[in-house]
Amino acid sequence: MLYPQANAYRQMIDLSGFWEFRTDPDAAGDFGIGFDQGQPIAVPASWNDQLTGLRDYLGVAWYQTHFNLPWGWNDQRVFARFGSVNYLADVWLNGTHLGQHEGGHLPFDIELTTHLKEHGNRLVVRVDGELAPDRVPPGNIPPDPRSPFAGFMRNYPANAFDFFPYCGIQRPVLLYTLPPQAIEDVIVTTGIDGTTGVVRVQVERPAGTPVRVSLHGHGIAIRQTFDERDAVLTVPQAALWSPAAPNLYDLTVDLMDGDAPVDRCTLKVGIRTIEVDGDQLLLNGQPVKLTGFGRHEDFPVTGRGYVPAVIVKDYELMKWVGANSFRTTHYPYSEQMMDLADRLGFLVIDETQAVGLYFAEQGLDRRRELCHQYTRELIARDKNHPSVIMWSLANEPFNNDPKAGPFFRELYDLAKRLDPTRPVTVVNVGMISGPDEPTFEFVDVLCMNRYYGWYSEAGRIEAGVEALEAELDATHAKFGKPILVTEFGADTLPGWHAEPSEMFSEEYQAEFLTAYIELMNRKPYIAGQHVWNLCDFKTSQAVFRTAAMNFKGVFTRDRRPKLAAHRLRALWHGNADG
Repeated sequence: MLYPQANAYRQMIDLSGFWEFRTDPDAAGDFGIGFDQGQPIAVPASWNDQLTGLRDYLGVAWYQTHFNLPWGWNDQRVFARFGSVNYLADVWLNGTHLGQHEGGHLPFDIELTTHLKEHGNRLVVRVDGELAPDRVPPGNIPPDPRSPFAGFMRNYPANAFDFFPYCGIQRPVLLYTLPPQAIEDVIVTTGIDGTTGVVRVQVERPAGTPVRVSLHGHGIAIRQTFDERDAVLTVPQAALWSPAAPNLYDLTVDLMDGDAPVDRCTLKVGIRTIEVDGDQLLLNGQPVKLTGFGRHEDFPVTGRGYVPAVIVKDYELMKWVGANSFRTTHYPYSEQMMDLADRLGFLVIDETQAVGLYFAEQGLDRRRELCHQYTRELIARDKNHPSVIMWSLANEPFNNDPKAGPFFRELYDLAKRLDPTRPVTVVNVGMISGPDEPTFEFVDVLCMNRYYGWYSEAGRIEAGVEALEAELDATHAKFGKPILVTEFGADTLPGWHAEPSEMFSEEYQAEFLTAYIELMNRKPYIAGQHVWNLCDFKTSQAVFRTAAMNFKGVFTRDRRPKLAAHRLRALWHGNADG
């Protein structure tokens, strides 16, 4: 799952731009060989807000583009890498079906080599965005007839999560090459021994092929050749990675044939440790407190599409406020977002797209299979990022079901097998109190989303904080683990003011966040506080979502600050370095 690179041994081009597009409402089309009379569409970007009449269209659509094989690629293996296609993707090249991938937000690779032409290649992608109970995240779940809200508290489109279900090719599509003998994967883990850094490099490659690794930066240059699966490099007086000093080293891995390299890949490496000790979260052996946000990949017109300028802006806003961290709510973010987290020193709770899970028997086996797939894919993609300090297996599952505990125990054990170096969590929903959450028995850090003073104790911030304190203390007393309050906030209409404060006013949001943060600052077992949300974002239509928006952002959707952003800056600025 190495990101494509361009160097002396590998080539890469980006197919972003204007593709051709057509819908297939009856899912009856057979356009793998291509189609005529398509309309232009931008890739990467969601389709919903680009084209007239497609806002709520979540069915089948077809994309196609054409390319010529660049000079010098004939003797290489050629692949297409899709950063995110939501939800189900089928890929054809020159009329031949080459593969399928289910699940947005994570990349997949398709080999094109044997079906390429020098000129006039046609790449076709069928995208199915339907919401279904056996997909993850789920949608169109039959309402429980026993519920008094059946048919009333429903949203449209009918998803089981509180953000808009954007569809399409939403991240870059890359063509890239690999040499005949290639490095398949690199796994980097780091440790600290006094002032010495320990960098373990595992290289997946053809059997019996020697590897040379080189580490450069901060005044050191280390080179080692080995035939075994892995090498251990010791770095004297290591420059550690942290939010205060996001030091990175350059790691070069060469696949050798005698004295000559035949393949090469490079990585940025940060030397740091992350662990849980009692009710504290330790970074490089020292307690760390997370301040930050939940966030969405959401912007007008482009939807959930990759927009580099928005990524840069959001990092600038988080730094300005004083945040040192965020959670990838509620799906993995772009690989470019993760690269910048390494560079800028943000701590990341990396979350799969398993949001809104429920445990009815219908479709449960398929949802379990998909959650295992997503956990494997996420860890394979992001395992080498020093910014990633924790894996989150799901957000707000409906865990008031006896099947939930065993379901997540399987996922927890899988994540620990794949990566024993990081804590693992499941983010708990407010409808299940902390002491009764089944996953809290085995996860490493307790993550709780709480809205006392909003969804309950509405309009009564003081009463909400009292309820929150009682639950936090009871949860800590039972489990003795670090607690992160991973969501708390209040919907706020920009420009709406009230004295005294009232719900939906900017004053209420600022007072709500202040009261929560002052409480959490008094609790030494609280290892972090993540406000919901950085920015306002689009949702499905519902009676509880004015203008089909969630207005809990401390910035507007177009990134203008509300009163709460200034209040957070005053509260957090001294804690920005953790």
